[in-house]
Amino acid sequence: MIRLLQQDSRLMKWLFAIIIGFAAVTMVITLVPGIFDNATATDASVYATVRQPGYFGRVFGESTQIKTTEVNQIAARQLQQQRLPESLLPYLLPRAGQILVQRAILKHEADRMNLQVSDEDLRRELRTGPFAQYLFPNGNYIGDEAYIDFVQRAFGNQLSRSEFESQVKSDMELNRLQALITGGVAVSDQAVRDAYKTDGTKVKFDYVVISADDVRKGINPSDADLQDFFKKNAPRYASAIPETRKIQYVSFDASNLPGGKPQVSDAEIQAYYTAHKDQYEVKEQVKTRHILISVPAGADAKTDAAAKAKAEDLLKQIKAGGNFADLASKNSDDPGSKTQGGELPMYPTSGLDPAYAKAAMALNPGQTSDLVRSQFGYHIIQTEQKEPAHTKPLAEVKTDIVPLLEQQRAGAAEQTFAASLAADGKKNGIDKAAAAKGLHVVTTDYVAKDGVIPGLADGSALLTQAFAVTKGADPAPVSTGEGFAVFQVADVKPAHAPDFATYKAHILEDYREQQVPQLMNAQLNKLNDRAKVLNDLKKAAAEMNLSLKTSDLVGKDGQVPDVGAMTGPASVAFTLAKGAISGPLNTGRSGIVLSVVDKQEPTAEDIAKNFDATREGLLNQQREEIFRVYIGDLTQKYEKGGAVKYSKKQAEPGSSPFGN
Repeated sequence: MIRLLQQDSRLMKWLFAIIIGFAAVTMVITLVPGIFDNATATDASVYATVRQPGYFGRVFGESTQIKTTEVNQIAARQLQQQRLPESLLPYLLPRAGQILVQRAILKHEADRMNLQVSDEDLRRELRTGPFAQYLFPNGNYIGDEAYIDFVQRAFGNQLSRSEFESQVKSDMELNRLQALITGGVAVSDQAVRDAYKTDGTKVKFDYVVISADDVRKGINPSDADLQDFFKKNAPRYASAIPETRKIQYVSFDASNLPGGKPQVSDAEIQAYYTAHKDQYEVKEQVKTRHILISVPAGADAKTDAAAKAKAEDLLKQIKAGGNFADLASKNSDDPGSKTQGGELPMYPTSGLDPAYAKAAMALNPGQTSDLVRSQFGYHIIQTEQKEPAHTKPLAEVKTDIVPLLEQQRAGAAEQTFAASLAADGKKNGIDKAAAAKGLHVVTTDYVAKDGVIPGLADGSALLTQAFAVTKGADPAPVSTGEGFAVFQVADVKPAHAPDFATYKAHILEDYREQQVPQLMNAQLNKLNDRAKVLNDLKKAAAEMNLSLKTSDLVGKDGQVPDVGAMTGPASVAFTLAKGAISGPLNTGRSGIVLSVVDKQEPTAEDIAKNFDATREGLLNQQREEIFRVYIGDLTQKYEKGGAVKYSKKQAEPGSSPFGN
């Protein structure tokens, strides 16, 4: 071996270079701080970082940072789409984060497989894909300015053109990856026929419903039964009667303040107006009527000329004395204004098409323009009212400023007075402190945390604070909606078990609720057993004095009264032969037994007609399932390989994610 290394040859030089290079890389991997540490980052703006798994990926591979703001935006979008309360946003954040992490992982895998999308691929996609109808109508490019405007309108000014194109490229790359992974999926002809046969089958059935409510009505235990239930479930009722508190409070508003309600001086009004002058700026705005003869984006010269000719003819009619509103109602292509005779509301010119705004402001009220060409087509404009940009004078807005300042001054004075009253109450007792100010102390009955404080517009804050302090704690101030109150907890009754007599009605409901599932299942099983012995559901129902109902002929997408969607437990009907009786079916608050009275399966002709669509549906299902498994396995591989680092210090969700 030594002799081999002593040889002066090109092979030996390459060998030494490889050995030295590998040693250097090993030192880098070993010595770079945290390179073997999968501890997560602490940057609150970064939700997670994704890179290729393995040592070389962690050292040399490109990383993808997933921003916390992106996670918040996706979670907020899901919240809106599902119409969920904003309080559920924190629960959607992990799911949104996982979506972005998995997308980044797929992007890394696609890059590794050299599935990147070229600029030429992008151009072809934009010209022929789903965006073609907007960017290349009739095969003609709409132009750079219209392109940018489309992106801004379509994505709410959240994406630039380059970001949009980058997103399209990323989607194309991931689609290539999915096609590669699922390209070998196939379904047999028999599977297609069986699937359509199942989906296309319709059934009609008799059914008997045993509802929880009906079972409940039949449960009438004796007092002895209820007392026994009460004793056996003593821990359940140990705190059934919630804690209550007796509260003393004195309330007041601005009218009770020493010296009366604070007054606002002219100097204070002027100072506020000067400091907030920008709030009283009025943008240039105009109120108009118009007739629009639209010209599609990218239209050819012939189409443009036809629209212009039509607009010119309408303009001639108006100049000849034609009624503008009538002509607009009959001819305008603006659906938002034509039903109002072309009238638009007073609107800032900054939000109008520049050509339209310029023409409208050049007219005096009552005047009509010549043809005006905008990005939407040809307009005939009639200005009704216009207002130049200006700042509202103090005299005009004074009536808005005065109550605002009075409220601010009164609120500050009330807060100061409440603090003073509480301090006096701590020193001399709340009764004496109130009497000294000409106020009266109110003592409540024992009230629960979710109770109501009599005499207060809003006692919720008082109750919240009162249940957070101990009995006899120092008097404390609290807002009441229309003023302030100073309160003190006079007594506390801890949560405790009720006595049987006063709580009997609740105990009866609890007893029934516990018995219902068992009794309902017992009746269902009895009905089912008897129906199968008699081989007749109708006779079994009559013996048990139960009503028999009959469904319409329904498919898998159907609904049946008292049964619900046929995709639920009742879907068993599609697997039964005509005349067969199902087992007991639990639908939640009721149970059913059904018997199939008619069954219609699709014909061979129906199957053949829908064969291709059914096959594609099955293929898509299998592709989605295979790709879902692939994503799961790939995510696990990346996470186990230390290629995904989640931030320990997550940024808080935005205070108003819907504001952007």
